[in-house]
Order: sequence, then structure tokens, then C-alpha cells
Amino acid sequence: MLSNIGIPGLILILVLALIIFGPNKLPELGKAAGQTLSEFKKSTKGLTDEVKEVTDDVKETIKK
Repeated sequence: MLSNIGIPGLILILVLALIIFGPNKLPELGKAAGQTLSEFKKSTKGLTDEVKEVTDDVKETIKK
């Protein structure tokens, strides 16, 4: 869905964000968005590690 935006769409979004939030608030919003994405990535990695661990345990049980 987001792959269809293109450069003009991104520029339009950035201009609208600048108009709505102002130049002083944009760095704070970017930092908050980055922290949110980082936390999401960390959580999904933890979840996939748990799933992998459980599937490995199941495979070991089946082999026995």
C-alpha cells in the first residue's frame, strides 16, 4: 500500500505535516515515531524468538 506513494506523495505529506505541526514540533514527532518503531521491532523479534524456541522444542520431542 505504501509502496505506491512515490516522491511527490512523500513531499506532500511532509509539507502537510510541517503546516499542521510546525517546524518546532516535527523533530519531537520524528523521535517519538522512531522510538515507537524501535519498540515494535524489539517486541516482534522477541515474539519470533519465542515461537522459534517452541517449534524447536516440539521438533526435539517428535524426534524422541
